[in-house]
Amino acid sequence: MADWLLSLILFLPALGALAVLVVPGVSAVRWTALAFTTATFVLSLGLWAAFDPAASTALAPQLATRAPWFGGIDISYYIGIDGLNLLLVLLTTLLGPVIVLSSWTYIGKLHKGYYALMLLLETGVLGVFLSFDVFLFYVFFELTLIPMVFIIGIWGGEDRIYAAVKFVLYTLVGSLLMLVGVIWLGFEAGDAVNGGVFTTDWYKLVSFGVPIGAQYALFVLFGLAFAIKVPLFPLHTWLPDAHTQAPTGGSVVLAGVLLKMGTYGLLRFVIPFFPNASEALALPVGILAVIGIVYGALVAFAQTDMKKLVAYSSVSHLGFVVLGVFAFQTIAVQGALIQMVNHGLSTGALFLIIGMLYERRHTRAMADYGGIAKTVPVLTFFMLFSVFASAGLPGLNGFVGEFMILIGSWQSPTLGHPALIAVATTGVIFAAVYLLWMVYRTFFGEVTSEANATMKDLNGRELGILVPLAALMLVLGFWPAPFLERSELAVRSVVATSIAKAEAVEAAEAALGGGVAVVVPVLWPDPIADEAPRPSGPVPVPGAPVPAVAH
Repeated sequence: MADWLLSLILFLPALGALAVLVVPGVSAVRWTALAFTTATFVLSLGLWAAFDPAASTALAPQLATRAPWFGGIDISYYIGIDGLNLLLVLLTTLLGPVIVLSSWTYIGKLHKGYYALMLLLETGVLGVFLSFDVFLFYVFFELTLIPMVFIIGIWGGEDRIYAAVKFVLYTLVGSLLMLVGVIWLGFEAGDAVNGGVFTTDWYKLVSFGVPIGAQYALFVLFGLAFAIKVPLFPLHTWLPDAHTQAPTGGSVVLAGVLLKMGTYGLLRFVIPFFPNASEALALPVGILAVIGIVYGALVAFAQTDMKKLVAYSSVSHLGFVVLGVFAFQTIAVQGALIQMVNHGLSTGALFLIIGMLYERRHTRAMADYGGIAKTVPVLTFFMLFSVFASAGLPGLNGFVGEFMILIGSWQSPTLGHPALIAVATTGVIFAAVYLLWMVYRTFFGEVTSEANATMKDLNGRELGILVPLAALMLVLGFWPAPFLERSELAVRSVVATSIAKAEAVEAAEAALGGGVAVVVPVLWPDPIADEAPRPSGPVPVPGAPVPAVAH
């Protein structure tokens, strides 16, 4: 596959944003947006076909495109595919046409602006997942903020301005702190592994073993930005407001992919860049994740608004993902990665169905429904199916990720407290309780309203939205192996490299004192080995020549 195709996939939605601004008429705007998002998804399927899960990405990603960006410093336009980002890229492109179709009749004003912002947002999210230059990642990370703020603030509910301002303040503060960390890390790594030239190349930054004292400060700067985006308890308060006020398409993109930028950032940057700090702080982070799992579930149960209930469920579900990332176990990290995809499918489907109900009745209060299973049986089926998937029913996608996370976390040397994992497991039970309670109150019982008795069932467009999502939930539940195979070696590589770096930094500082920088190139596991290889030979001594990482 030509490397330029990766750039085409990245920027095709942005081209679509320009196209929808110039085509005349609402119908043409919708079809243009659908055409560009569908084309992006179809092209992205080539990434799945061309990706070789056994090919090493220890020196460079697959299908990579790289070009100098800033003269005199090592910042480049560097994008590519590996086992960590492939599934998230495909999830993003899949949700593109789904979001356009879900907005077909929901959006009633300023259609050009809405679809242009959605398309621009898709390019931003794809850029986040594809970037192998940390500065480029930061640019796309910030780019996603702008369209989402306007989508909430213009097309949202009654309190949309409050929700949009809260969203931008939380996210902007965190990302600016990360920028400080990027600059600091770029200078330090440039001196150690890049001949004194400032660098934001992911591979060079991974190979650079930051001194332990500096790791804690950088962990906070990077980790806070990603924890806000997840959002990790207690930084979650912006999420229910944003979800509740956003239009359906905004809620789907927020739950489906925007929140994953936080968990992906923890896995891609925080763990391999700062492994000593990540290992030392894994238990406190794990405790916060478990609190979020239980707290999100309990608060979800107390909600009367369906959309707010599903919003708090995201706090709970993504607590599992954070727990898996900090377990430092391949099975748990793989579970976290596949759970990012699973959550995007099942929770995205729940927001879509709630949006379909809202279009029919203009209310999200559970008390305004009741008994509609009799009048909308097909919609009821998809709601139950999505609820079971979200609750982790064996045979559906949600079970696979959560089971792998819990198994790996139980064995984790960094979390190391089975009681903590036992508490986390209660989140699975609570999820079934609050989700089934929502379904019972909304879909079953007596029909007490004429509007509910005459409600129309799903139309062809709505079926076209939900059927592919339900099919993927089923496939991922019964046959996750093809998806896990594409991420396994990359996950093992990150875990092994992080552990090796932590050991090398500790050894160097024990032998030579604090403030020591070491170099551990990215490791690639033997496909048939149970564990990834550990580095051999002496730890590089400060002041001695240090080999740069080849590309």
